[in-house]
Amino acid sequence: MRWPGSIEKLVEEQEILAAAEPPQWHPKREPYPIGGCFICFPRGQSGSGMKGDPAWAGAAVITSDHRITSAEATGFAGAPYEAGLLALREGPLLEAAARSLPRLPEVLLVNATGRDHPRSAGLALHLGAILDLPTIGVTHRPLLAEGKWPQLARGAHTPLVLAGRCVGYWLCTRSGKRPVAVHAAWRTDPEIAVAVVLATVADKARTPEPIRQARQIARVARATAGTQSLPARDEAD
Repeated sequence: MRWPGSIEKLVEEQEILAAAEPPQWHPKREPYPIGGCFICFPRGQSGSGMKGDPAWAGAAVITSDHRITSAEATGFAGAPYEAGLLALREGPLLEAAARSLPRLPEVLLVNATGRDHPRSAGLALHLGAILDLPTIGVTHRPLLAEGKWPQLARGAHTPLVLAGRCVGYWLCTRSGKRPVAVHAAWRTDPEIAVAVVLATVADKARTPEPIRQARQIARVARATAGTQSLPARDEAD
């Protein structure tokens, strides 16, 4: 699979992915390597972002013996930000970071939605299909789904519902702190998403550790590399 190059092609691909029925993922063993990926853009930008914005993506994997492997990728945003079309802006660079890892994880956490999407195929789901890897979305808030917050006690969760279907959960990962939204994505369901995310959150953290590590990698790359180290951009793209 390749990333679509236009809105029309992306919408078509999302509809195909939403209708696909890949085999459900279940971990073969525990613990298992869990990855995360994250992308960031220059500080101080106003608005929602433009095509060609410099971008830094990080990916990290926490192995069964608690070792961390990581990778990064630097490039440009493929499109302006538009809800429901995030794959055009971020997909290829996140894929590049993930494929730069020494070894792909068994499941990948993505800072994007999955089934919580106008066509049930957000970036977290799309990236999983591209990588042929089970994925779970983790965001600060849902995109379209609705649900009441759970009690602010670690492990408490309440459904996020879209069009009468549970597509994820509000999940409290740290007692007393606001919950995160966890999303079913490629080859995962909402219950698996909750179990994996809870297993990767440290006692004093709110965000899953693989995404925390990937976020740090992306931000360090942004701070140390600067725009002068970015690859040349084809202005015709």
